Amino acid sequence: MNNQDIVAKLWRLSHVLRDDGITYHQYVTELTYILFLKMAKETGTEDQIPAEYRWDILRTKSGIELKRYYRNLLQHLGEEATGRVQEIYAGASTNIDEPANLKKIISSIDALDWYSAREEGLGNLYEGLLEKNANEKKSGAGQYFTPRVLIDVMVRLMDPQPGEKCNDPACGTFGFMIAANQHVREATDDFFTLGQDQAEFEVKQAFTGVELVHDTHRLALMNAMLHGIEAPITLGDTLSPLGKNVRGFDLVLTNPPFGTKKGGERASRDDLTFPTSNKQLNFLQHIYRSLKPGGRAAVVLPDNVLFADGDGRRIREDLMDKCNLHTILRLPTGIFYAQGVKTNVLFFERGKTDKGNTSGIWFYDLRTNMPSFGKRTPLTTGHFTDFESAYAASDRATIADERWSHLTREEIADKDDSLDRGLLRASDNANDLNDIDPGQMTAEAADLLDEAVDLLRTLSAELSVKDNEVE
Repeated sequence: MNNQDIVAKLWRLSHVLRDDGITYHQYVTELTYILFLKMAKETGTEDQIPAEYRWDILRTKSGIELKRYYRNLLQHLGEEATGRVQEIYAGASTNIDEPANLKKIISSIDALDWYSAREEGLGNLYEGLLEKNANEKKSGAGQYFTPRVLIDVMVRLMDPQPGEKCNDPACGTFGFMIAANQHVREATDDFFTLGQDQAEFEVKQAFTGVELVHDTHRLALMNAMLHGIEAPITLGDTLSPLGKNVRGFDLVLTNPPFGTKKGGERASRDDLTFPTSNKQLNFLQHIYRSLKPGGRAAVVLPDNVLFADGDGRRIREDLMDKCNLHTILRLPTGIFYAQGVKTNVLFFERGKTDKGNTSGIWFYDLRTNMPSFGKRTPLTTGHFTDFESAYAASDRATIADERWSHLTREEIADKDDSLDRGLLRASDNANDLNDIDPGQMTAEAADLLDEAVDLLRTLSAELSVKDNEVE
């Protein structure tokens, strides 16, 4: 049994909790509480957990005794434990009301092939579970999860190095930092080629993040721990005064949340030159200000950042002054949780001075005349091959690719500093949400069919559970 099979089994257990009214995202949180105890046993790290609240005690309980014991366990670990254990269980509570359902989950987890899971990596197992949750549209968790293919492309191009301080100011479940950590591990033989102090720096300081949502912060902590990362992950809002101290980085990789502040209020920080109610514009300001001179960033941002007037234009001007905004990748639609969201990746480097750092920008159009991405046409590494080649070229001007174009700073200024540029003229069968063609309709219909099949499987699983209860 491989990790994919284990993830599928764990996910099917969510059907057991439907009668308790538990959502998919709540289910993953509940699984995190329970999996932490089991994984601590499997990895020999139970010394962090009081003896009376370890896995072998939990699995012996049943009925009302189990329900009472489990609630006490959550409270004790959240209030009395220390370190990562206390962080993961802080404020923990359970939504599982039926003891039989809790018992079934514990017994099913205990019966899994944990030898295979350890061989493939418990971190990979947990990431698979998070990805499954993100791909489930009803869970709403997709907003915290960037497609791994895109993360890997951004990390490869940014090429994090040993000794660099990396950060994600809106880290979700910590996917960018885990990929960056893995990149450095692979380049250093799992830190073996580094000195002891350097290796300790990579584990305890190199990869940090900030996350606003408590339950998502909990998932990030668990994910980091299972990947051997002990650096701080702060629970808080980067756009609050807390974010003023989140700075001094060699590298930022992030996909900040889209939208406006509730009620349209501006960010509560007083150090942003152009505070607006637009979250992504405020995050963009934070990111380029948080970089050291020479520091670099790759940031996923929606189209409106490229053309918003007023403060939007002033922020773009400030960005191009303070940084060399050298590349913009126009991403295809359909790759994020909200169908139709149009996004880009901005690649930039902080200058040694604060004026005139951008002389021109290269654009790559990965949006026009692309397939409709979804379950039947997933985004793959192959879709980025030509872009990666163009990005890494020693002389970008020699790249013969119609998707690759360049504008000087003067040409951009002539168009009111709008960066909504570099798109090809769509062909008759273009895949654009403003002109949906029959081919896209077919793909969308296929996705709806897939969802219907998933729903039927869910109903079948629920009926099976009920049949077992009757027996």
